Amino acid sequence: MTGRGPMTGRVFSGRYEVGERIGIGGMAEVYSAQDSVLGRIVAIKVMLPQYAEDPDFARRFRQEAAAAANLQSPYIVNVYDWGHDDDTYFIVMEYIRGSDLKTAIQQRGPINQRKAAEIGAQVCQALTVAHKQDIIHRDIKPQNIMVQPDGNVKVMDFGIARAKNSTSDKTQTVLGTAHYASPEQAQGKDLTATSDVYSLGIVLYEAVTGTLPFDGPDAVSVALMQVQDIPPAPHEFNPDIDPDLEAIIMRAMEKDPSRRFATANDMRLALNNYLAGRPVAGANNGFTSAQTQVIAPIGAAAGAGMGETQVMPVTQAMNATRGSHAAPSQTYRGNNDDEAEAAKKKKRNIIIAVVAVLAIAIIGAVFAFGLGGERIEVPDVVNQPAEAAQQTLEDAGFQVKINNVTDDTAAPGTVLNQDPKAGSQAPKGSTVTLDVAQGTVEVDVPDVKNMTVDQARKALATAGFTVGDTAKEYSDDIEEGKIMSQDPTAGSKAKVGTKVNLVVSQGSNNEEVPDLKGLSIQAARSKAESAGFVLVEGSREYSDSVSADIVLSQSPTSGTKLQKGSSITVVVSDGKRPDERVTVPGVLGESETSARNKIGNLGLGVNVRYENTTDQSSDGKVLSQDPGAQQKVEKGSTITIVVGKYSGGSSTPSE
Repeated sequence: MTGRGPMTGRVFSGRYEVGERIGIGGMAEVYSAQDSVLGRIVAIKVMLPQYAEDPDFARRFRQEAAAAANLQSPYIVNVYDWGHDDDTYFIVMEYIRGSDLKTAIQQRGPINQRKAAEIGAQVCQALTVAHKQDIIHRDIKPQNIMVQPDGNVKVMDFGIARAKNSTSDKTQTVLGTAHYASPEQAQGKDLTATSDVYSLGIVLYEAVTGTLPFDGPDAVSVALMQVQDIPPAPHEFNPDIDPDLEAIIMRAMEKDPSRRFATANDMRLALNNYLAGRPVAGANNGFTSAQTQVIAPIGAAAGAGMGETQVMPVTQAMNATRGSHAAPSQTYRGNNDDEAEAAKKKKRNIIIAVVAVLAIAIIGAVFAFGLGGERIEVPDVVNQPAEAAQQTLEDAGFQVKINNVTDDTAAPGTVLNQDPKAGSQAPKGSTVTLDVAQGTVEVDVPDVKNMTVDQARKALATAGFTVGDTAKEYSDDIEEGKIMSQDPTAGSKAKVGTKVNLVVSQGSNNEEVPDLKGLSIQAARSKAESAGFVLVEGSREYSDSVSADIVLSQSPTSGTKLQKGSSITVVVSDGKRPDERVTVPGVLGESETSARNKIGNLGLGVNVRYENTTDQSSDGKVLSQDPGAQQKVEKGSTITIVVGKYSGGSSTPSE
């Protein structure tokens, strides 16, 4: 979406001139811009007004913009600067040439599966860098993955999604894009690095199939699918997909976060193994196909003879799961027959144990569905005091399990919810779980200023708190690595379990301004940039003692402490003033008019005096001049000429 936008032509911070709009989303608009200080094209993201006006969002935005600027990876879009200008916030980023992955898929359909794996591995590397700094992207989608002309990718919007998801409790919403949101994100739960892994799994699914695993008429229905539905296997849309790559994608998309790749780096290693033709370890959570085969019904196994070890057949359902591959067969090579027999006996025992466990599970399921005992109606105990509710349920023939739940809206000890629900039928003697309001416990937040993050974590844990978001800022007062500020503030009251957000000092960002006087403009620029400053060439002045292109003066002066990245303005010598003396032309014998023109064209003034003459041929002609011809005078000087005036008789000088 390229074109003019409401910000086009505006200049931010006196240096970023906004150009064409190149994108727009739910939170911000993105424009190209010219950085007048460094002379380069950048991308500038401008927050929409409804978010810029939210003070809590603005505070989080500052923290997260600083955090995103510290992410260094060839696969992450660089953040150069950020700021607040008049009525909005903005972020200055690296300008990326190319198109986003979503556009590529829409224009070309499914992309080459090896190329998709390469893209996935690069995104994993970017995520690994972010996750190591406790930054979760929260909005991994193909629109945020830029494919450059050389084929490498850049991931955008690190930290911004986190800022959106860090507003106050009253305004907090589940953010992200429904088509790529993890089940826990769709449910509004706390997110971990595995949430980004899930979203990347969907991106790769779409890349190799050309379609989304879940789609619906609105975001809510898609979010419900993310939580409840099992996606079709990618090979149903792309029969040519490599089973190893499909297994990687399906593991990344596991509903249970614990069954996904534990880290983005683990997923990267799996993708690299696939690309290198090596076995893809861990794509199926560490199980081989032999371990994940479905065991035949107990009756069939028993009919074959309880003492015989059977190869359990793979069912049709298992055949549909193409991510599991049988491990190479192995032959047990013991040192003697006793060892071989022991191995066979161990194998028999394992199979018998598995069959027994399955039998117990089936018996338990039969009992749970009411075929193994009396079923009775569950009483309604919601909103009752916990003690009375427990007594009611026990009198009815049920066991009771209580979960204490922190709740500000109900009186402590009140039943908030029950499972099974009131009025349902449940086996007599089964357990009813009650959620009971525990009430709010608030304590003083400890002061962790000037502590390290580890020290702060221990101090907060002792008081019943945890560390939330951590951001980094420069400080002249607080030592690098120590806590500068915290939220909630020290001494305030907060609920036990509240996350305390920390701002950690990066040390001073100030540097002593170097002495640039007497250096050539090129040498001065190099010295300034080496010290972390930007040199701005100001005015130029003539100097009789300093050669051209040499620095005459600077502002601020040398020795001043200044923040890195600030500008130093210099005045540069233009050398000696050019010679402005002119040569007086010779005008003797010329007419008055010709003499006036000739002298005036050189920037000189003319003073005319007339003198009587008896020589008629001298009438109107220049008889003398002062200064004389070929003399050097300053431009603007006056030349006096004497012009003859015929009198017909004796000549007498006239004044």
